Amino acid sequence: MDLKELFRKYPTLFYGIGAIILGIISRSPFFIIVGIFLIISFVNKRKVGGVSNDNFKNIFRNFNSLKQKPMETINPKKFRRGGWWAGIILVVLVFVFFSSSFWVVVGAGETGVQSLFGKVKDQEFNSGFHIKNPFIKITKMNIRTQDYTMSVAQGEGQKYGADAITALTKEGLSVELDITVLYHLVEDKASDVYRDVGLTYDEVIIRPQIRSVIREVIAQYEAKDIYSEKRHEAASQIFGILTEKLGSRGIEIEDVLLRHVELPVNLANSIQEKLQAEQESERYEFILEKESKEAERKRLEAEGQRDAQKIINESLTPRYLQYLYIQSLEKREGTIYVPTDPGNGTPLFRGI
Repeated sequence: MDLKELFRKYPTLFYGIGAIILGIISRSPFFIIVGIFLIISFVNKRKVGGVSNDNFKNIFRNFNSLKQKPMETINPKKFRRGGWWAGIILVVLVFVFFSSSFWVVVGAGETGVQSLFGKVKDQEFNSGFHIKNPFIKITKMNIRTQDYTMSVAQGEGQKYGADAITALTKEGLSVELDITVLYHLVEDKASDVYRDVGLTYDEVIIRPQIRSVIREVIAQYEAKDIYSEKRHEAASQIFGILTEKLGSRGIEIEDVLLRHVELPVNLANSIQEKLQAEQESERYEFILEKESKEAERKRLEAEGQRDAQKIINESLTPRYLQYLYIQSLEKREGTIYVPTDPGNGTPLFRGI
């Protein structure tokens, strides 16, 4: 017997099973209860003398002949036994459906926001296993470090297309910036974010605030400063303002990365030439300073030699020369010491 014949023979059973499956998928108690009653009805019909839908049709067709037949006696024990089985099936199905509503598991790096009939509770479920009210709905939210990137490169950021930020500098020039903001949702404020903003808080508040703050900060700098040495300073200022504005909304900023600044081609070339000229000027200033210090060193060296000669000339007395001569004889090879002074044994110097 194929499935079509079974369906034609037992339609009530198939309708009941279908209603229960639909109720489990849609988490609707109404469909589950309807399905249970259909199955109970089918079981009772099968128990009452084995009467099926086809039998009922035959009974109505042969109504006159049925009047002549003696009525069947219904065994109440059989009916009671069928009711018990239907009750057991009902209890099992209700238990399977509602058992998962009494507990929840929140994964690592997530927090669970509780809501009861649309009202959000302030207490969040942290990571782990929790017993809960079966009527409370748990919405899991990510509290890991996340990034929001806006880039000129297609497909690199949150948007598929090019999503660089265009801002005006202090002198009114238009620049495009690539930026990445690292942030995470504060777990204690997840319920507030869910109630006030929703799950798409990155698009609702993070993206607009990033774009607004960047334009506000870049307007304070000249293009060459952002392009070169003051990029880190601008990123730090953006970080401070975003931390102040988003911190009160339950979002903590971890870092701001101003990755790329793209200027108009002509302006970029001019800045490069200017920076190169400044570097050349600084190099020449370094050379001049070096030569000046070298001249100062030589002057001091000459003064030292002059002073040394003056001191030496003032100290060249006959006895000092005698002393130097004796010292030189000590290192000269072939020198023979001949004492000539009987009093002290020293050589006698004449004409020195």
